[in-house]
Amino acid sequence: MGIKVEFNPDLALRNILEFAKGKRQRAECIPQNLKAGKIYPFLKKDQRNYWLFGEIPLVETKGNQNLSRPRASIIILESIHFLKNGEVYTKGKYKVVEIFNDHKVHFDGFNKLK
Repeated sequence: MGIKVEFNPDLALRNILEFAKGKRQRAECIPQNLKAGKIYPFLKKDQRNYWLFGEIPLVETKGNQNLSRPRASIIILESIHFLKNGEVYTKGKYKVVEIFNDHKVHFDGFNKLK
């Protein structure tokens, strides 16, 4: 028996409409008025590991690895694994560094382009 862990190169959250419809918790969604410099909570199902030593993309997911282009560049400040009702979750906090409002490429793998 092994330990199931997922390594994520980005933080993929749902559209805020999922929260408005009552389908997701607020921390599972990208805030409507995302602001650079602000810190937000996140919540993901399963045990996930994130890179903590620099900026990573914040992307929107529709599920099944259907991801948007990066919506912002963020830094994960903390990531904690915990059990809830017998299931593993990962929660934490991220700080928005820069918001992207265009269709340019902003990352090359883990490297943020200048």
